Amino acid sequence: MSDTRTVVVTGGTRGIGKGMAREFLKRGHRVVVCGRSDDSASASAADLAEHGEVLGKGCDVSDYASVQALWDAAVERFGGVDIWINNAGISNRRANVNDLRPEEMAEVVNTNLTGSFNGCRVAIEGMRKQENGGAVYVFEGFGSNGMTAPGLTPYGSTKRAISYMAQSLAKEVRGSNVIVGALSPGIVITDMSMLAGGRDTARAAQARKIYNILGDRVERVTPWLVEKVLANRKNGAAFRWLTRLRSAGRFLCPVYHRRDVVSDYAPGT
Repeated sequence: MSDTRTVVVTGGTRGIGKGMAREFLKRGHRVVVCGRSDDSASASAADLAEHGEVLGKGCDVSDYASVQALWDAAVERFGGVDIWINNAGISNRRANVNDLRPEEMAEVVNTNLTGSFNGCRVAIEGMRKQENGGAVYVFEGFGSNGMTAPGLTPYGSTKRAISYMAQSLAKEVRGSNVIVGALSPGIVITDMSMLAGGRDTARAAQARKIYNILGDRVERVTPWLVEKVLANRKNGAAFRWLTRLRSAGRFLCPVYHRRDVVSDYAPGT
């Protein structure tokens, strides 16, 4: 790979995706961000443009043709794609399965799971044709390690599947010029995590307490993720911010019990 790389970040209009895009740009790399519409993607790109060369394009990650069009746009603009990050994801509102509408559950599966499949297939196929290959990453989340919680069944199920996807795809690309890896940002305070925590319930209050101990802001986690991605050359690597050791340390340290990373969170950041 050249010193300057081209990176595609799906779901790059807000939250972790936009944060990672910003960090890649600040390090001198070219970035393509997608959102659900051309308008949202263009707005995000305009906001990021002060940091470097960026392209915004609308993309429905649940639609294979749309994802292929995203790849094609990136190649047309920058000549190729070195890193593809399947960040696009949503959570269901925190409620039991029987209280969720079928279309709510389908949207979570289509975005998180089908979207990642589409991104991986498009990127791996395209990168195999490139002399320098490339790297593809999927995003783990709550449920990836087998943890369960009432009210997060659709979301957690997709993330459990994502973990399997990363490991299996790494075996499929072994020996090729493409590597596959997984990223796990831990609990990052975003619109999605706030939705997953629920609102105006006892369960939401408990979630808020946990978020303040274990959660982090986008601007703290994304530089670490980006540095790991840029330095990695190992197929099957998994980079996890919130390790068991770090979690235990935060529960034991009084300082973290006095944190408040939730109260001044502004939706859309």
